[in-house]
Amino acid sequence: MQTPSPRPLLPEVARRVAAWCVVLLLVAGVAAVAIWLCVVFQTAVTPVLLAILGTALLGPLYRRLLRMKVRESLAAGLTVLAVLAFVGGATYIVVLALIETGDQIIASLRQAATDIAAHLGAAGTSIDDLGKNAKELLEKFGGTAASGVISGLSVVGQVAAMAVLALLLIFFFLKDSDKAAGALRSLAPGSTGDTLEAMGRRAFEAVEGFMRGTTLVALVDAVLITVGLLILRVPGAVGLGALVFVTAYIPYLGAFLSGAVAVLVALADRGFVIALWVLGVVLAVQVIEGNVLQPAIQSRTVQMHPAVVMLAITAGASVAGILGMLLAVPVTAAAFGVIGELRSRYGTQDAGAAGAGPQAEE
Repeated sequence: MQTPSPRPLLPEVARRVAAWCVVLLLVAGVAAVAIWLCVVFQTAVTPVLLAILGTALLGPLYRRLLRMKVRESLAAGLTVLAVLAFVGGATYIVVLALIETGDQIIASLRQAATDIAAHLGAAGTSIDDLGKNAKELLEKFGGTAASGVISGLSVVGQVAAMAVLALLLIFFFLKDSDKAAGALRSLAPGSTGDTLEAMGRRAFEAVEGFMRGTTLVALVDAVLITVGLLILRVPGAVGLGALVFVTAYIPYLGAFLSGAVAVLVALADRGFVIALWVLGVVLAVQVIEGNVLQPAIQSRTVQMHPAVVMLAITAGASVAGILGMLLAVPVTAAAFGVIGELRSRYGTQDAGAAGAGPQAEE
């Protein structure tokens, strides 16, 4: 006589929910520890992440040089020199445009703030009152100016050191990219090397597609908005276009900020009607980007819902400020790439096993 099996304390649904809760808690704990380590070792982690982004953006150029029978070291060196030339040239253009038109932009923004304060400002919140309050704050905390300058110089030195380290890492990442698969396999226990290698490739492909697509979209947005501002004779059109290009690497939020600045400048210098036209140009460019550019350019990369992108940007800003906002979306894209690879591997196997079950019973 067989003894009856004991009944489970919880029903099947409750046990499944409990199992998923345990998995989610483990994932959240691992993610929290990883974020904490990244914050603690930010000086070392930041150049690595920037180098990965740079490698993803410049990978096609490096591979093209290899196809031209250029040696790996020389191809990597030429690619890094191309980075320096591109970044230096872009920085020169942006800085020159901002120097030439920065006074006009600042004056227009100041005039817009004055107009807004004159029409909407309450007692004690006018521009004069703000100026007096600012003067009192400067007099009160003027003793900390020297320390602020010193800390600012240290920040500049730290940024320069991280930029140099990132360039060196880009060189080595490009030169030794063929050894990355072997390194991943050596870290994988047992027979999981293929899975780990596939996850790494999918994550890097997602970041590579994101960087290429974002750069192209940013360039098109900047050109279209600059042309529109030049036609409407808005002061500082070139500088505003450069601002659009730089902020486009922060999806959605960057376009909103740069568009708001352009509208304010047009409102202060050209009036309400021209400001509405500028707003129409910005919105039209965003419609073109969302409905034409993004589907056409990034159709082969990881597609993320705008809500996911905004949550990623918010989380990145809370962890690492502006740098976190820049890195949040590519990191999220890499995570989605890894999830997609796992789903394609194990989801297909589970579906095949489920489909084979009834046939086996027959």
